[in-house]
Formats: sequence, structure tokens, C-alpha cells
Amino acid sequence: MTRFTAACVQVNSRDDMHDNLARAAIYARDAHAAGARLITFPENVSMMSFGGDKVRAAAYAEKDHPALAFFSDLARELESTLIVGSLHVSVPGEDRVANRCYAIGPDGAVLTSYDKIHMFDVDLANGESYRESKTFRPGDAARLVKTDQADIGLAICYDVRFPHLFRGYAKAGATVLTIPAAFTRTTGQAHWHTLLRARAIETGCFVIAAAQCGDHPGDRQTFGHSLIIDPWGVVLADGGTEPGFITAEIDLERVNEVRVMVPSLRNDHDYSPA
Repeated sequence: MTRFTAACVQVNSRDDMHDNLARAAIYARDAHAAGARLITFPENVSMMSFGGDKVRAAAYAEKDHPALAFFSDLARELESTLIVGSLHVSVPGEDRVANRCYAIGPDGAVLTSYDKIHMFDVDLANGESYRESKTFRPGDAARLVKTDQADIGLAICYDVRFPHLFRGYAKAGATVLTIPAAFTRTTGQAHWHTLLRARAIETGCFVIAAAQCGDHPGDRQTFGHSLIIDPWGVVLADGGTEPGFITAEIDLERVNEVRVMVPSLRNDHDYSPA
């Protein structure tokens, strides 16, 4: 398959898992009706809680996670590949939880999972402060997944600021990168479009980034603007600031065209570090 339709589901998740999942499914079904067979969801799609204690209390062991079972059923219903941006999964022997992305095949089986590697530990000039590492255990492994549509490199949100991860995916055969996110409104306004376009351009990959939008518990605000970007850095679809979905046609021949024109993945040259 070289051509297919991909979708980003954009939601405003809060602290009611049942409601969050129901709303996400509505948009996924609409995206499927519009032709999408690769459907992606944002980071924290099942829950946006405020405070480490609430996050830990709302986490489940993977085998018992109601949201994972829900998305497996949805994948079977839609006969589509789903990239579930992230769920909060308890880790045996750990006080912290995993922020885990799942790739689910059309038969409802989990193809692979990816734990967010880079923790959002930042202090912004407007006083916003985040310490993800207090609540989440960072992952330590990249995950490239072969799906019916494409070979996809998995990442989550803050990972987008670490370009070596995506270059590694491209060199390993990825033609699509998924970067689900709950990007803050402050950093999103400054950097979201630029970072995602850069990752597409650097790797010659399509970038599909489903995003959270709106206001959430704890006065948290996310940027929205789910994006689908082609390997030349052209934005094919932008989700704006409200819940909904976007779609775009993905033509994987475009990956080859761009990489022939600018073969940066083959132009590496060894050098001594500074």
C-alpha cells in the first residue's frame, strides 16, 4: 500500500475516562467514514488529571486497562490501525507510571507499545512549571512498528525536541512518524508548527501529530492544532483549536521523491565532537 488516508482525532480530555473515550470514539468513527484507515489519538487521550496522586490513582495495569480494551474493540469495529497517543499504565514495583503509546492493528491486537522517553521537566517564563519525572517513569527504547499502512516511528509530545530519535527511526525504515501530544498553549504558540515541520524535513517522513486542545483540570491549557505534514514540510491538515478530526491522503511515493532530492539521511559525515 502506497496511498491511504490518515486521521488525527483532536480532543479536550478531562478527568472522566468514560466521557473522554466516548467523545474520542465519535470522532474516530467520523474519520473512518471519511476514509481514514490509520487513525491517531493524542497523548493522555483517556484522562487529563491534575496532580501526581490523581494520575497514579487513575492508572491501571496494562492487562486490566479499560481504555486499552476500549481501543482494541474500536480497532476491530473500524477495521483500522489505531495509534493510541498515550494511556497511564502502572508499573510493577514502581511508584511512577508509564506514559504509554499503543499501536493496535485492525484485528484489535496490540502491535507494539512505546513509553515516552523524554520527560517534560521545565520552568517557563510565565511561571508555568512541570515535573513529569516525578509522576512518570521514562521509557528507554524506541519503537518502530510495521502496520498495514506504513512503517511508523512512535514518539510522544516532548520527544519532538530530540531530533536524533526521529533520524534514527528514518534510518531504520520509517516513512511515517506519529507524535501525539498535549502541548501547552504557551510552548505550542511558540514552537509546535516549527518543530513538527522540522522533524518532517530532516527525516523525509510524513509527520502525524494528534493533539489535545482547550482547558483541562488544574488550569492546564493545551494548544490543539493537530497536524499532518508531508516530507517536504508542507502542512496538509491543521486541526485548529476545537475538538474534532482532520484527515489527509498519504502518498508514500512522496517519501522517495523527497529523499532523492535531498538525501540528507545518506549524507552523514563523521566528525569529532566539540
